[in-house]
Amino acid sequence: MIKVNRLDGTEYYVNPHHIEYIEIRPDTVLVMLSGKTHIVRDQADDVLERIRVYRNRLGPHVVQE
Repeated sequence: MIKVNRLDGTEYYVNPHHIEYIEIRPDTVLVMLSGKTHIVRDQADDVLERIRVYRNRLGPHVVQE
């Protein structure tokens, strides 16, 4: 989960694996796979960096056969 901030400053967490895409219009909008949208105070580049850090923490996925 990554932390984001609502426009009123309230912090909450979203699952980055459920984000389909991010729009910048001028607010940052997270569009989820479900179609739900989250308008956040965070800049898109900051959200992308948090996603990158989160995925790096998960480590490489090794498939063993």
